[in-house]
Amino acid sequence: MRGHCMAQKIQKTNVCRLLDAAGIAYELIEYAVDESDLSATHVAEQLGEDVDAVFKTIVLEGDKTKHFVCVVPGACEVDLKKAARASGNKSCKPIPQKELLPLTGYIRGGCCPIGMRRPFPSYIDETCLLHEKIYVSAGQRGMQLRLTPQDLINYVPLEVNDLI
Repeated sequence: MRGHCMAQKIQKTNVCRLLDAAGIAYELIEYAVDESDLSATHVAEQLGEDVDAVFKTIVLEGDKTKHFVCVVPGACEVDLKKAARASGNKSCKPIPQKELLPLTGYIRGGCCPIGMRRPFPSYIDETCLLHEKIYVSAGQRGMQLRLTPQDLINYVPLEVNDLI
């Protein structure tokens, strides 16, 4: 279904509105939030999906380029050396959790590469191309977007790299 929520009762997020305006097809899917387990693995279980198709968004800080974004499969950790290399840094580290909301407009468990407060250099792990559709947060806990990797790559834009 192009640019429409699959279930009409679901409240659209700002991310949905951005994708609608761009004419990008997606599905918006609700899932039960467990505040004690915000992992992508738990989200995949709630969705009944392969965790390799559920991607998480991580904001990092590099020694040269400052903030950048990596989108990686849910069960994987971003390889900091690979992320630094991809982003033109010698080293990088995840930002402190308390900086996430002021920097991006999103909270942990609801961070999306689409619609951050300002654009950051952004990268996605190359394994996204192995899937017809992938999931990313819709910008709030309890909501996931399902869309093609290429639509996400083109819209953000994301550079495809080996990040895990």
